[in-house]
Amino acid sequence: MILFQNQGLTVRTLEDKDDILLAKWLSDPSVLEFYEGRDNPFDLNKVRKVFYDENDEEVKCIVEYKGNEIGYIQYYPLEAEEKKEYGYCGQNVYGTDQFIGETTYWNKGMGTLLVTSMIEFLLVQQKADRIVMDPQTRNERAIHCYEKCGFKKVRLLPKQELHEGIYQDCWLMEYHEE
Repeated sequence: MILFQNQGLTVRTLEDKDDILLAKWLSDPSVLEFYEGRDNPFDLNKVRKVFYDENDEEVKCIVEYKGNEIGYIQYYPLEAEEKKEYGYCGQNVYGTDQFIGETTYWNKGMGTLLVTSMIEFLLVQQKADRIVMDPQTRNERAIHCYEKCGFKKVRLLPKQELHEGIYQDCWLMEYHEE
């Protein structure tokens, strides 16, 4: 099912056949450097186990640009415990995670187009009050993209994510209309 389209970009829900794409992208060391870790490559079985669990809250999607599958994005409502921890009680807050898996599309504005399109979708369709992400502090390219899209760093999350055997610091970044 297509969730939205914008300027050649299409975001659609994950289909069974997409397991091959995810396994390809999530076994590429350059993609894994910031998403999952180079010490944590995925094969088809692992993709099916992680991405095809029907009990997950995440809405998992494939990103296409002009008919070519180029990446992945998921969005989800923050759970009550997370909202309390981050001071978002009583608000409709969504989180997203994404990557451009086709490295030939890196540094061409695809991340910016994807994130700004997802912001619009979550604000309008899901009535989000805020949207949050938590990139690793060392992922400067992603942080720059998110800031360009209107996200602000709101809190350092020390040792938030185990990545390649080391707990990495992350930024809690948020977007909200003022």
